[in-house]
Amino acid sequence: MTILFISDLHLCPTRPEITTCFLDFMENEAVHAKELYVLGDLFEFWIGDDDNSSFSSLIKNAFTTLTNQGVHCFFIQGNRDFLLNKRFCKETGITLLADHTVIDVDGKKVLIMHGDTLCIDDVKYQEFRAKVHQPWLQWVFNRIPLFIRQRIVKNVQDKIKEKKQHKTLSIMDVTQSEVERVMHKEGVNLLIHGHTHRPDTHVFTVNDNQMTRIVLGDWYTQGSILTYKDNTFTLLNKSFK
Repeated sequence: MTILFISDLHLCPTRPEITTCFLDFMENEAVHAKELYVLGDLFEFWIGDDDNSSFSSLIKNAFTTLTNQGVHCFFIQGNRDFLLNKRFCKETGITLLADHTVIDVDGKKVLIMHGDTLCIDDVKYQEFRAKVHQPWLQWVFNRIPLFIRQRIVKNVQDKIKEKKQHKTLSIMDVTQSEVERVMHKEGVNLLIHGHTHRPDTHVFTVNDNQMTRIVLGDWYTQGSILTYKDNTFTLLNKSFK
């Protein structure tokens, strides 16, 4: 049994090398898996499920093809694609999961999430996140004409990039105490997440219990895939062609 985990692809029309790598992964690797989990930020920014551009259709078709071949696909919203919702899932056959979801992997409880909620030292971001996740605001935004939403998103992205330049790397990383709190609350010893773009496996001890946190990598310069096979988790890279 093979289970795959990916996140932080940030797919967009201006980075075709990432899209090519992703499509190759879907056609030649994901197709052989039992399950595929996408832990957020699949897109650079998703402006709504009514996006009918050729690019969004290309990505939807890749998922539809995969689910039609019997691979179970699951999605957790990231900070760039929190507007991806039920319509996308219905059209592609994927299943939308809660921000914090505990899954069963060969009898072991594993917590999966995007990871942005673990970065509590970044107070400004957490305030922004709380604001844009308000249901009424998303309802209003989704009813604005598509071309206006595109302009709004472009403006927001420019501001985010500017603010990131003034943040320290430590602020944008997870807060260890929050990691431990969430893992204790969910009753797990293994956490898998993305968001920070720092692929690694962290092993630590809390009250004599060994805990593991696996961080997925981004797809900026190569693909990054976490595989589970033969009772082992392995972080792999996939070169751009």
